[in-house]
Amino acid sequence: RAEMEDVKHGYEENRRILTDGLPKAGLDKFLPVDGAFYLYADISRFSDDSLDFAKRMLNEAGVAATPGLDFDPVDGRHFLRFCYAGSAGEMHEAVKRIGDWLKR
Repeated sequence: RAEMEDVKHGYEENRRILTDGLPKAGLDKFLPVDGAFYLYADISRFSDDSLDFAKRMLNEAGVAATPGLDFDPVDGRHFLRFCYAGSAGEMHEAVKRIGDWLKR
């Protein structure tokens, strides 16, 4: 039981890292963050093609996210889904890389 609480706390911390860090990196709009370990971020300020944006972010910044088109064929082109099931260190590194990449 204590192990599950540790996992839950870790997810809460990772969610906080992303909800605090992504706006500073340039992704400042999300859908309500109520999923188990995902955050759905609006990228429309940068692109209207989430598949292309996700590919470029992976290739140029080394950060993986799922294109919103995988979940919504109409409006999903404006969103990326970030998973925060990794470590806090990985979340901090992802936010830093995204910020550096978007500021180029």
